[in-house]
Amino acid sequence: MEEIVKLLEENRLTELKEILIEENPIDIAEVFEDFPKEKYLIIFKLLPKDFSSEVFSYLSPEKQQEVIENITDEEIKFIVEDMYLDDTIDFIEEMPANIVDKILKNTSHDKRKLINQMLKYPENSAGSVMTVEYISFKDNSTVKEAIDYYRKIAIGKEETDICFVTDDKRKLVGIISLKTLILSKDDSLIKDEMETNIISVITKDDQEEIAALFRKYDITTMPVIDNEYRLVGVITVDDIVDVIDQENTEDLQKMAGMNPSDEEYLKESVLSLAKHRILWLLVLMISATFTGFVIKKYEDILQSAVYLAVFIPMLMDTGGNAGSQSATLVIRGIALGEIEFADIFKVIWKELRVSVIVGLILSLVNFVRIYYFTTANIETALVVGISLFVTVVMAKVIGGVLPLIAKSLKIDPAIMASPLITTIVDTAALLVYFKLSVIFLNI
Repeated sequence: MEEIVKLLEENRLTELKEILIEENPIDIAEVFEDFPKEKYLIIFKLLPKDFSSEVFSYLSPEKQQEVIENITDEEIKFIVEDMYLDDTIDFIEEMPANIVDKILKNTSHDKRKLINQMLKYPENSAGSVMTVEYISFKDNSTVKEAIDYYRKIAIGKEETDICFVTDDKRKLVGIISLKTLILSKDDSLIKDEMETNIISVITKDDQEEIAALFRKYDITTMPVIDNEYRLVGVITVDDIVDVIDQENTEDLQKMAGMNPSDEEYLKESVLSLAKHRILWLLVLMISATFTGFVIKKYEDILQSAVYLAVFIPMLMDTGGNAGSQSATLVIRGIALGEIEFADIFKVIWKELRVSVIVGLILSLVNFVRIYYFTTANIETALVVGISLFVTVVMAKVIGGVLPLIAKSLKIDPAIMASPLITTIVDTAALLVYFKLSVIFLNI
């Protein structure tokens, strides 16, 4: 970066250009993010056209918008035509309406038609993440004909290692790798060399389910078909990596009790961040009033045995933490396809056994701590110890079960995470604690 700045300030633009074209486009795009607009626009215009369009595809949406606003219509046309279609779609989806109009106005009729078609697919569906830049052969072609065709069109395609085979009605009938194509005899028919065991998805399938299929079958490319089994596009592993990153980020935000946001933290406004957080905080605050009702109901007990209040934070925190541990593991298992709703009793049985072990250890440690290192009597130590044991058991079972119930109700399991489980467990833990206090302490 220092070298770029120095050459730019000294107006040594030819040297700067020679240095830049030797770098990776991703690295240049990353450097641009830290440059003021007037500087990176000068550098951008120095780059060769095909190289600049590749750099452009890696810029943040904000930088992309600034570039589009400051280059000619001819330059816009070249960038859009040179970009892969799926990258173009991602870019357009992030732009305001006036910029989209400007882009489409400078796009060829054929590409504009493809863009409009892909923008119609539901968000987060296979159709919205696929590309139509793939290579396909007719099943009755010979290997020689297929190789000749490959040489003609492969340079402009995103996916070239795996080719697809269709029949006369464009229905997907097989796949063939470039390696198989090269090693096969010239006069062999493609249908005799292709693989027919195909993993495919339909245009409206959810992207999270598609990511699970990529992981399950360890593949790098997946064909997308319509309801009539016609090949309409392919999804490549680079797009699935983005999907996995997006879905994981979304799950983490939901587990923290926030509405998901696609914006980078440092680039998102304070008002936007507050808006995404406030709803769940309000819901959890209101639901926490149940805890207040329980305390109010048993306020006579607290007044006659004030020392009982000392142990309430420890019980509630331990219960919330225990429930969150179970919920996190189960939510991750659901996301990876390892756990389904049919496994609910297996989950209960496992969490029950885990909670008994964990609960016993925590209860014994607390009993010893309270009885020997505080002024509390043995009855109080027993009440806290038993309450803690019951709380941990409840928390772990609830934490394991709620995400599965959410999944069965078509609700995102990540919602049933730390904040919500903590609220539920807090109320249950207090009820147990006060009930046991009444029994053991005769209050």
